[in-house]
Amino acid sequence: MHKTAATLLLTLIAVFSAVSFAQAPPAPAPDKPYVMEYYYKIHWGHQDEFLELFKKNHYPVLQKEISQGRILSVRLDTPAFHMPEQERWDYRVTITFKNAQAAYTPVDEHALQLQLFPDQATFKREEQRRFEILEAHWDLTLSQIPLDTK
Repeated sequence: MHKTAATLLLTLIAVFSAVSFAQAPPAPAPDKPYVMEYYYKIHWGHQDEFLELFKKNHYPVLQKEISQGRILSVRLDTPAFHMPEQERWDYRVTITFKNAQAAYTPVDEHALQLQLFPDQATFKREEQRRFEILEAHWDLTLSQIPLDTK
């Protein structure tokens, strides 16, 4: 066998072996809270503006979903220290849903927005601005791994 082919074969075997031994995260329990994190990286100099718009226009929608029972809690965090630019994020919103089904069942956010914000022209303009100053956004679902089980 040619040296390059042998190296490729060994690499593939190592990768597939590692994948087969990796443990899949546990499936979410239908009766347990389900946590998702949303990360926001804002263009430099616009962090305060983003936060103001988030608190004014998106947080009330989340509060409405708390009052309806779909969401249990919303938490907003920011790093205490700086990070390398590639890994930098400015805000993390952690939402604890009632359960996984609640997290993935579509909700009519538009109806909530109409109810909460009668001046839709201002609301749409401000939400557009909030996303204009957003550099990156990603979502992360969390699977809790019990440590007290064998």
